[in-house]
Amino acid sequence: MGIDYKGSGVDQDRADRLISGLLANINSTLKPWVMSGVGGFSALFKVPSSYRKPVLAVTTDGVGTKVKLAVEYGYNFNVGVDLVAMNVNDLLCVGADPLVFLDYIATESLNEKVYREIISGVVDGCKMAGCSLVGGETAQMPGMYQKGEYDLAGFAVGVVEEEEIITGEKIAPGNLVLGLTSSGLHSNGFSLIRRLLDDGLLEADKTLSDEKTFIECVIEPTIIYVDALREVKKSGVDVKGVVNITGGGFYGNIPRVLPEGVSVRIYRDRWRVPEVFLEIQRAGNVSDREMFYTFNMGIGMVIIIDGRRTIDIEGVDFCIIGEVVEGDKKVEIV
Repeated sequence: MGIDYKGSGVDQDRADRLISGLLANINSTLKPWVMSGVGGFSALFKVPSSYRKPVLAVTTDGVGTKVKLAVEYGYNFNVGVDLVAMNVNDLLCVGADPLVFLDYIATESLNEKVYREIISGVVDGCKMAGCSLVGGETAQMPGMYQKGEYDLAGFAVGVVEEEEIITGEKIAPGNLVLGLTSSGLHSNGFSLIRRLLDDGLLEADKTLSDEKTFIECVIEPTIIYVDALREVKKSGVDVKGVVNITGGGFYGNIPRVLPEGVSVRIYRDRWRVPEVFLEIQRAGNVSDREMFYTFNMGIGMVIIIDGRRTIDIEGVDFCIIGEVVEGDKKVEIV
């Protein structure tokens, strides 16, 4: 008997059955603007008719080495949510509303339980973001990954009115910096975390003051800020810049939206840094600058607004963490 594809480690029939069994859950994310979703060679969707001069925005991102911990500790649902969050939160930085999302899952071989958990997380993330899961790719790649391993990538499309694009060009001295609280590490800094765990400097099962273990704290899914940013805009403040605090932390991300002639000063005593970050800093003897360059330190998104002093935003956990000053596109943390 000759060798077939299944015998080489790729079970396509199993993959097809799995996807078919998940279609009802996937299709529950579909919005009226979707013309065709999962199953074809390409998904089709219309730009909603409510936009007068629509501009499309696109992003792509993954979850990084947080996936390694998800595999090891069984938090596959969480990184499914993360995958959506890492993409749609970037769309928000230009003012775009998420429309559609696609996922890419590469694995050594299909584990039905793990696969269902990942897709369930992606579906929940899409519902939180208000976008449709319209397709994706599942690649079985024996020899490329160790048994049980997988990797994730995502792709999102959003839309924004041309005159409502957030560029950061109007940011000026005297503007205020709002910080929206994070749920923890979100999806960055995990190569450092894994190094500390591997070296025995951090304990995965150590209970922190909020009664969660360390691993539960670091694996918490990334917050999707679609509703929060909508509430910020509804409050009447003039949003001049939006920053997703991901890889590069405060120092690497905030300058990306600053025009020439301004800098941002952050006051670190304006919010409580969650204990999980302090535990990481202690265990690795990590400098303050490195912490703010690697992690979000409890602030998952930064919004730069006009200089009003009275701000009332319904249902959003935020604080005023800084201000815009004259400078050369730097971040100062004091």
